[in-house]
Amino acid sequence: PIVRELPRRRWTLAGQVVCLLLCACALDRGLAQIRYSVPEELEHGAFVGNIAEDLGLDVAKLSSRRFRIVSGARKQYLEVNLENGIIFVNEKIDREELCEQSPVCFLHLQVVIESPLELYRVEVEILDVNDNAPSFPWSEFNLEITESAAPGSRFPLESAQDLDVGSNSLRSYLLSANQHFVLDIQARNDGSKFAELVLQSPLDREQQKTHEMVLTAVDGGSPLRSGTAQITVTVLDANDNVPVFDRSVYRVSLVENAPRGTLVLKLNATDLDEGANGEITYSFSGHAPLKVRELFSVDSHSGEIRVKGIVDYEKASVYELYVQAKDKGPSAVAVHCKVLVDILDVNDNAPEVILTSVSTPVQEDAPPGTVIAVISVMDRDSGENGAVDCQIPGNVPFQLHSSFKNYYTLVTSEFLDRESVSEYNITLTARDLGSPPLSTRKTILVQVSDINDNPPRFIQPSYTVYVTENNAPGASICSLTAFDPDSNQNAYLSYSILEGQIQGMPVSTYVSINSDNGNIYALRSFDYEQLRNFQIRVQAQDAGFPPLSSNVTVNVFVLDQNDNAPVILSPLPRNGTVATEMVPRSVDAGYLVAKITALDADAGQNSRLSYQMLQATDPGLFSVALYTGEIRTIRRFLDKDAIRQRLVILVKDNGQPPLSATVSIILSVVDSVPESLSNFGDLSLSPQPPSNLALYLIVSLSTISLIFLVAIIVLAAVKCYKDRDSLGSYIATGAKVPTNCVEVNSNPGNLSQAYCYKVCLTPESAKSDFMFLKPCSPGTPRNNAARGADNLALSSQSRCSSVNNGATTPNEVKLHSSSVLNINLLVEFVK
Repeated sequence: PIVRELPRRRWTLAGQVVCLLLCACALDRGLAQIRYSVPEELEHGAFVGNIAEDLGLDVAKLSSRRFRIVSGARKQYLEVNLENGIIFVNEKIDREELCEQSPVCFLHLQVVIESPLELYRVEVEILDVNDNAPSFPWSEFNLEITESAAPGSRFPLESAQDLDVGSNSLRSYLLSANQHFVLDIQARNDGSKFAELVLQSPLDREQQKTHEMVLTAVDGGSPLRSGTAQITVTVLDANDNVPVFDRSVYRVSLVENAPRGTLVLKLNATDLDEGANGEITYSFSGHAPLKVRELFSVDSHSGEIRVKGIVDYEKASVYELYVQAKDKGPSAVAVHCKVLVDILDVNDNAPEVILTSVSTPVQEDAPPGTVIAVISVMDRDSGENGAVDCQIPGNVPFQLHSSFKNYYTLVTSEFLDRESVSEYNITLTARDLGSPPLSTRKTILVQVSDINDNPPRFIQPSYTVYVTENNAPGASICSLTAFDPDSNQNAYLSYSILEGQIQGMPVSTYVSINSDNGNIYALRSFDYEQLRNFQIRVQAQDAGFPPLSSNVTVNVFVLDQNDNAPVILSPLPRNGTVATEMVPRSVDAGYLVAKITALDADAGQNSRLSYQMLQATDPGLFSVALYTGEIRTIRRFLDKDAIRQRLVILVKDNGQPPLSATVSIILSVVDSVPESLSNFGDLSLSPQPPSNLALYLIVSLSTISLIFLVAIIVLAAVKCYKDRDSLGSYIATGAKVPTNCVEVNSNPGNLSQAYCYKVCLTPESAKSDFMFLKPCSPGTPRNNAARGADNLALSSQSRCSSVNNGATTPNEVKLHSSSVLNINLLVEFVK
């Protein structure tokens, strides 16, 4: 790697910079690494480096690219100012707390930048400052040395502890001036130092029983720091033999996490003396580190070294134990040995999974290979116990790629569909290769964001709506519902009616729709008699970009309501007078006096009419057919019967509620029918030109009934032959029956049009099933005042004769009674 050193500054305890070292190198697969150096104990906000400049990033884009640093430490010691790209101290760093006695201390950071995704590894070396002075475990040490100790005898002293490392750690010991002792400073395998007191000249208890000295421990920091302890040496009488270990150095192995009380080693020292001078006690030497005393214990009688605390390979792989043996005799001299305990690693640390970056939600149309998350794993164990393998389930559309050591990227393996699965809970399993293996599971929630890829769908392919006529304008006639499997804005639907026409008018003048809920409202009151059904097209459109839509057809059928009362067609009133019919006194029972003709503009049951007698001068003389409206005599006329019979007929439909109309008719009982009345009736009519259209319809109807006419002519000829005498006398009299206009009263109002009908019947028409319709001749002078061919008033019982100067033979058309319905339809059309 290429190392670029930055100019150094001095850092003081007040927060000034001591040094800053920036190191950047290119790692495998695009991973960049930068190294900074910063001293501990800096205050909040202290400058560490301009990471944006060192990485060549645009400061203005740091926020938009979600620039962030991820640390595996428990505290967020460092932070980045996104406005200028400077990394600064966020929380005071205590190197001794972070790395304990490790000679080097690094704070590992991962820098994550998105759009596009970039990863950088940053190592911040925490430099030690001399903020800890050496200290002794006790402020006073008491040594007992026999006076027979030979010059050169060594006596280990308690070691001072300095939490600092490197040049700031313990460097040397100093002994105050005296006549008998000097210091010998030695180093351990780990570089730490301890002092031994060396006897330089013989002691004489009789001259001086005690010797007091001051032991000073100094470090190599700047400024220099030190710690002191008082040493008191008591001179004892001689003890000839000292304990002897069988070896000066012992080496054993111990599995980490061994339970408390586990035997590490049993020491064996011998003393040739007897009695109390030969009884040996064991203990740690004065310079045994405090950490060793916390983890191990020495039985003072048996010399067994046992586990006292939790032994962790990840903290230390080897421990040095210094044990001394001393007899109980006077002037006992301690001898020392060193025990090296090698810690064997076991698979006691499960892998740790750190989500360095998670890009969620991901769009459902993201192409395969889109990076969802960057994952780092670590295992504090060593060897195979620290080797980690990561896996995810195979039933998810994602794959796990190993980008470089201990780093993985989670990517999509296929296109996603939010409508099928809106989110995934991906379980990442990190498993080491130890025996037995340990594993860690971490769930990654990946949410799928929606795109507008589904058009709205109506619940039905088409809708059929039934609306009763005379509805209130603004009333709701139906509600359409569409659904969109997309979400949020892409699923927000608005409804509209497509442009179209109904009976030449825009559809928007008939109905409207609520764009939010799809309710369709009628803008006008519908009339079944004018509009029976219509069709509209409704569109549902979502609010996505681009918007998607779908259409549906709505068929609206208008249902009939009984809102039209029956209308009397015949007989009709003439000149404000009640309709009058002439009835010969000589007719038999069942004689057809008149026929009430009415129409109802409604449909179905609402137009089905029934007739009944509402009032009658003599209820026992006439009857009306319930469904045909024919008025017939019930019996023959008697001399005592009134010559004027007034009937009120009620015409009622079958609707709910039923509507009705009434018609009044006066029947005059006469011995014969005078012709003058017929002429007077004709003259009373206002002249109107004949209707050619009516003539064409009559001819067409006659053509359709041709087969019936042939039979009718034959039957009529036979009938005329039998009754020729009576018929001849009736014609000879020259009597004429006037064409009559009758008054019509109905619930909805009076019919304004006047109709004139001429019907010629034989004298035996009461027994006949035939009636004869005679059209008025347009060329007759006496008929100019009664031209009513277009407004015929039908009366099945009235008689008329031609008035062409009173001498012409009428062009009579014979009709069978089954053709009455056709004539009614003709009258309605002429109307």
